[in-house]
Amino acid sequence: MKSTLPHIIPDIKKWPIYKISENRAEFISNLNAYTRSRLFEDNKTPVEDILDKTIYLEKLRVKNNPWKVDPVDDKRYWKELEKEIEVAKTFEDREDQLHLIVDRIINRYNEEIVGYFKLKTFKFSRNFLSSFFKRLLNPATFKGQKRMWGNRDQVTQKIKLHGYVDELRSIFQKGTVVIVPTHFSNLDSILIGYALDAVVGVPASSYGAGLNLLDNEIVAYFINRLGAYRVDRRKKNPIYLECLKSMASFSLQNNVNQIFFPGGTRARDGKLEDKLKLGLLGSMVEAQRHAIANGDDNKIYVVPLVLNYHFVLEAKSLIDQYLRRTGKEKYTKSRETGKPSGKLMKFIWSIIRKQSDIELSFGRPMDVFGHPVDEEGNSLDKHGNIIDISGYFKLDGEVQTVYQREKVYTKLLGDKIVESYKVNNVVLSSHLVAFAAFRILLNQHSELNLYDVLNIPPAGFEIEKELFLKVIRKMQTTLKRLEKQGKLRLSKAMQLSPEELIEDGVKHLGLYHPQKVLKVKKDGALMSENFRLLYFYHNRLDSYQLEQTVKWEDLIKISDPILENSIL
Repeated sequence: MKSTLPHIIPDIKKWPIYKISENRAEFISNLNAYTRSRLFEDNKTPVEDILDKTIYLEKLRVKNNPWKVDPVDDKRYWKELEKEIEVAKTFEDREDQLHLIVDRIINRYNEEIVGYFKLKTFKFSRNFLSSFFKRLLNPATFKGQKRMWGNRDQVTQKIKLHGYVDELRSIFQKGTVVIVPTHFSNLDSILIGYALDAVVGVPASSYGAGLNLLDNEIVAYFINRLGAYRVDRRKKNPIYLECLKSMASFSLQNNVNQIFFPGGTRARDGKLEDKLKLGLLGSMVEAQRHAIANGDDNKIYVVPLVLNYHFVLEAKSLIDQYLRRTGKEKYTKSRETGKPSGKLMKFIWSIIRKQSDIELSFGRPMDVFGHPVDEEGNSLDKHGNIIDISGYFKLDGEVQTVYQREKVYTKLLGDKIVESYKVNNVVLSSHLVAFAAFRILLNQHSELNLYDVLNIPPAGFEIEKELFLKVIRKMQTTLKRLEKQGKLRLSKAMQLSPEELIEDGVKHLGLYHPQKVLKVKKDGALMSENFRLLYFYHNRLDSYQLEQTVKWEDLIKISDPILENSIL
């Protein structure tokens, strides 16, 4: 496959996200009406109770968790609105007056949520991100600024595509596409957006961005102008939550392509997501029902995407957050070694001199029920026959809203996405060496629980070269068999000899971390400077039961002097 593909719609002004932004006021007006109807549809809660709960929760938020990005009138607004509601309750037409107040709150929230898509900013970002990813993925040449920062072609060659790319490009011209990626880093949204445009050649998509990111003025400038819709996770009141769900569904009904992270947040343990947030997925089912009910031939397609990095910049903080939450009293704060300034310089230098690739693996496109679709966008059953999906929403021949039924559909869709993640995951050399090394560590200390193992000082641990080779060789053979069975994908480096694979994996593993996740000693033995990072990267292959293919009792001999020293 070519490193870059021609754009399917070169004229940005023809992209759905651009058209919506150009008519933003009209879009918000229609979104307000849609949100209002959803809020009170099949909702038995009185409008008075909805308002009281909203006011109560918003006053708590303003008092206990204010952000710099909040409106300057935030505190005053909710205080005055509370008084206005109390007055409205005394009117004869109190219901009408309270509904008008709800309308104003909905509009305030939707004005905050709905972003913009500015053509000049998008074109600037194309060039800027080429420079940014060139610096992140390539070694510096120091032979002039042009070569040092590189060009778009140099960057796109570092972004490797796998899977159903042609099918993805085809369905972008058939209906509305929702990309559902794995999520490991704050770079994910930027990287996916850049790769879809510069490498895959498809129009930009809308995506949810945390409102807290807007505290940074530079980040806020771009988020506000690149089609993101803003999400404030502090707001838990019923009106805001309905605004957010309505935005997801209504934009799909208006043919705006989306990027949803169904895991809800970054995977703090480093594993492939297997438990998804079904709320946003449910908005896809709802949007498809609305399209069919209105006689709209717009079809919504779901495309799982697995991102594969040799490194995650935030890995240390992510795994610490995970261990703190799950370990509770067993958790011990990680030990810091070395001077902070030295770590910073080491980090900066590693960015300058190291290089890495990023692999994007697209799963087979599916409809909102999890059925695979062909390049023409037709849904297929397990025998390859074309399905008319409208029947899934009908009772007695008519499209009807049955929320319990749609919850079942959403759960089935979530299961299919998780399944796709697993089979389309691209195993990198760094994944395998981390998995093998951590499994050896666990088996050397089988009498300890995970948290006790993670608290062992790394200085006493090493893996003898021949032992590591045996484990890698066995696991590599197993992975090749799993690839033939269609249960995962392997990167090109996985075809190397075991010796070369170890060298490649160790070189790339966590290459931006100040502490070496794995390193080779002069005698060929391996050691780690940070077990928690080793555990984080190990987790990428945790769902394939690779450890069960190794007969550890034949390899791990506690009487071995090297292993005795590691225990001590």
